[in-house]
Amino acid sequence: MTSAVSQNRTSKKKLETRLLIGTAIFCMFNKPVLGWADDAQELAAIKAQMRRLAAQVEAIEQRQAHKQGLPKTRTASTRAGHVGSTNTITARNGGFTAQPQGLSSGPVDPSIRFSPDMAPPRTATAGLPFKSQTAGGGPLGFQWMPEADDPQKTSSNIDLSSSSPQAITQTAVDTLPPIFSIGGISVRLGGFVELSNIWRSSNMSSGPATAWGNFPYANSPNHGLDEERLSAQLSRMSVLMEANPSKSVRLQAYVESDFAGAAGTSNSVQISGYTPRMRQGYFTFTEKDWGFHLLMGQAWSLATNYAKGILPRQEQLPAVTDNNQIPGISFTRVPQIRIGKDWNQKYWLGLSIEDPQATVGFSSSIASGDTLPAAYGQAHGARVYYSNAGGVLLNSATQYTDNPVPDIIVKGAADTSFGHYEVFGLARWFRSLSVAPGASTTKKHTTFGGGVGAGMTMPLGTKKLQLAGNVLAGDGIGRYGPTLLPDTTFNGRGQLSPVPEMMGSLGLIGHPTSSVLLYTYGGVETAGRKRYMGADGHQYGYGVTDLDLGGCDIEFGTCNAQTRTLASLTAGGWWHFMQGHYGSVMAGLQYTYIRKFAFRGNDGAGNSVYPTTEGNTVYVTFRYLPFQ
Repeated sequence: MTSAVSQNRTSKKKLETRLLIGTAIFCMFNKPVLGWADDAQELAAIKAQMRRLAAQVEAIEQRQAHKQGLPKTRTASTRAGHVGSTNTITARNGGFTAQPQGLSSGPVDPSIRFSPDMAPPRTATAGLPFKSQTAGGGPLGFQWMPEADDPQKTSSNIDLSSSSPQAITQTAVDTLPPIFSIGGISVRLGGFVELSNIWRSSNMSSGPATAWGNFPYANSPNHGLDEERLSAQLSRMSVLMEANPSKSVRLQAYVESDFAGAAGTSNSVQISGYTPRMRQGYFTFTEKDWGFHLLMGQAWSLATNYAKGILPRQEQLPAVTDNNQIPGISFTRVPQIRIGKDWNQKYWLGLSIEDPQATVGFSSSIASGDTLPAAYGQAHGARVYYSNAGGVLLNSATQYTDNPVPDIIVKGAADTSFGHYEVFGLARWFRSLSVAPGASTTKKHTTFGGGVGAGMTMPLGTKKLQLAGNVLAGDGIGRYGPTLLPDTTFNGRGQLSPVPEMMGSLGLIGHPTSSVLLYTYGGVETAGRKRYMGADGHQYGYGVTDLDLGGCDIEFGTCNAQTRTLASLTAGGWWHFMQGHYGSVMAGLQYTYIRKFAFRGNDGAGNSVYPTTEGNTVYVTFRYLPFQ
């Protein structure tokens, strides 16, 4: 018996020595990794290693006891709760002290007991040397955010079940976990890298956004001269920063950018150096108990159709690949101030004050400062001023219209079990200066325009099929459509006169599987007439019917046709075919057919002509979404 006890003591001392040496080696080799970790993370790592070593010790003792025919020792969990006959190893400031507590009749190993863990968060950089220096963060309060609970989880954040999936239309940053925090602000990163192969049946020398109203008539040599282009310009990055000062208050700041800007030095000859641009940049304030929402900055217009409420990043955007969307939808992305109110997240009311700008169309070329053709009964026309070249921090190669007040939009929306529905009103004001014939001073003119619109998104009997549509009608609303029909033209007194217009689209979105989305959209935009009779007996303005358009169908002929209607049909889909810890990869294919109709003219011999043209586009797109 004495020999057995002596062997146990000798074995015990050897095991304690091995345990301490192993712990020291672990700390030595892990010092570069954990040197920058906070105390909680360091303690957690050391304790975990000690528990593993204790388990190894127990396994060795069990084998020794079995060989020597001694009674088996208790399990680690039993011994951990029994103090009387075991040694206890405690951690003090990173060191370990063995405290003898007596002997048992068999080989025993030290039970590992710790003070309660500080439960440090698992970090997104576990195993890497770059972590916050203290538990409270670094000098700027920087701290990595916790990992997902299950490190083996490979499910994607891409949800294609929506009629407007954020992973396609936005960057889906809201569905992603925070990456790190700075002080009390959590930071999420989103975005994707994209490559699109673009083909158009007419050469428009356009990047990955199609100018729908610019498909040429047959008089242009570019008509029927197809165009092929590769572009990565729509690769996009976004940052969402969020803070919660109280349980009911949430602050968010969102910035989204791509590379669809073109500076004066941008070209595709040697280096396609296209520049970053701001797509969106705004902050929001939400008081949940009041149902109050405030947005300030550049975002999608409140006139855009929404999939839910009137909240940002919830827009009902078509799941298309073309950056200019599809004809018929209503949208702008502009600086704005938006105030919203919700009632139980079901009923919504919003008011948005948005940055104004106007487009001007006329039957002949009229630059700001030029003289209009004289109106009937007048000998001379008025000189008009309506725009200026961009100044400081604006594009000097672009004309900016004179705007008296912002555009104002009021929208009401309802979210029901049968879908989302909304109606809105739009008010606009246009300004010009004119110098009347014989006068030497300018006179200011302000005219009113606007319209009413509606939108809806509804399931068609199943969650796998949805219908989405919108409509907007009024005077001077062309800016809100992708084809950019003119908002205004001139009357005989030099005033800007809003052009009557209507636009709308209807889309059918299907989800045959969880990884496939298919869609088809139809859209139309049309303009009415706004004209005056000139002193020479000809019509002037927009939508005139006495232009000589006989050259529109003859190559190198003269064609001044004014667009009356653009109609399009788009079909395409997305396939989410790869996902994992590395992110997700998607592929998209889209085809669009567009038909353009001009206002009636004549062929120079008194015969009426109705110029038309058509265009086709095909997009093949691949996206890598590293955050999804």
